[in-house]
Amino acid sequence: MTNPVSSIRNLGPAFEAACTRAGIASAEDLREMGADAAYARLLASGTKPHFIAYYVLVMVLQGRPWNDCKGKEKEALRARFDALRSRSEATGLPAIEAALDRIGTGLRR
Repeated sequence: MTNPVSSIRNLGPAFEAACTRAGIASAEDLREMGADAAYARLLASGTKPHFIAYYVLVMVLQGRPWNDCKGKEKEALRARFDALRSRSEATGLPAIEAALDRIGTGLRR
């Protein structure tokens, strides 16, 4: 039996919908992938990068309160997030999507 992503405390329906768009079908899939691989997949599917969403994901997958991240640990997570975002941006959009994005009709962000 699989559980929905939203069965993980502090991950709600909006995050579950983003996971569905990214091909992450269940809480078990999300846990198995881990935060970095899952967040990279979310970015690749068009989710807008957001540091708080990333560190909340890291914390909840560790079974910790979402706001438990502080100090040096938070700085290290910020570096990981920036690296994920940079890799995602480096892949770019297909030419047609880039053109549509410039006129405001591209991927929803």
